[in-house]
Amino acid sequence: MTGQKPLAVTMGDPAGIGGEITLMAWLGRKQEDLPAFFLIDDVGRLERLCKILRWQVPLRRIDTPDQAPEIFDQALPVLPHELAVEVMPGQADPRNGPAVLGAIERACHFVQAGLASAVVTNPIHKEVLYAAGFQHPGHTEFLADLAGSTTPPVMMLACPELRVVPVTIHLALAEAIARLDGDLIQHTIRTTADALRRDFALAAPRLAVSGLNPHAGEGGNMGREEIEILIPAIKELQKEGILVSLPQSADSLFHEAARRQYDAAICMYHDQALIPLKTIDFERGVNVTLGLPFIRTSPDHGTALNIAGRGEANPRSLIEAIKLAAKMAAARARALS
Repeated sequence: MTGQKPLAVTMGDPAGIGGEITLMAWLGRKQEDLPAFFLIDDVGRLERLCKILRWQVPLRRIDTPDQAPEIFDQALPVLPHELAVEVMPGQADPRNGPAVLGAIERACHFVQAGLASAVVTNPIHKEVLYAAGFQHPGHTEFLADLAGSTTPPVMMLACPELRVVPVTIHLALAEAIARLDGDLIQHTIRTTADALRRDFALAAPRLAVSGLNPHAGEGGNMGREEIEILIPAIKELQKEGILVSLPQSADSLFHEAARRQYDAAICMYHDQALIPLKTIDFERGVNVTLGLPFIRTSPDHGTALNIAGRGEANPRSLIEAIKLAAKMAAARARALS
């Protein structure tokens, strides 16, 4: 990844653990062999956080992303982004909501302008952002708007042992089931297959599909969604040459031997995808947005306000998000060259 542009890391909610796990990631940069990144954040906030934690982390203000690689080994590059009010760890404040969103907007601008190779977002606190006027269900949808995407993005959760993609995401279960249709399933599978080829360097990705119902409907005896929706949609994709399975029983899709048979599992709703991944490897899970014109990853956890400012947070998921973003950016650059 020599010569690759630095990664843009956003502050996330400044009252959460985003700042301290980013500081920890930088402190472990050599042991983890991390690529160069810069943090878009309030420098004063970080200085106060270092004082609270009694951590010796040199911070270096930068004016442009291209300054980050040359100083990354000696100091954490910070592109200043001021907050509206001073932050106390664990006490989220809606008045800082616009700054949180602004940091994401700046990161997306940098990557779209070719000044950064990918975006890595620290966790946001959606309830606080809603109080500040945020209109999106989450990061994924907000990023799609910033990117000007004409098709819905797709969320992947990845760890070293498993990749999962939910067809429906942040919906009540009854609404998720009602939302399932052939077009949505096909869009999710096509987007996943394209991303695995371009961003994960898999020439012929293999996709497994979970059924919606127990035992994948058991021939219609436990629900007809597999027969009426999933199978017709999948068979069309198989004709296109996509290596995708017919619906399989979700209760036997995630054990070790089964996971060796596919590169990603397409699941019908949020918990069907996230429970197995978080059970297999809670600490190293990474949230990846597929279908954007740029690479975006994020730790697969929340703001953890209850432990913010204590230095107890585990930076592993952020470290894995940084590593994966760099690998994906390098793979996409090769695919597009």
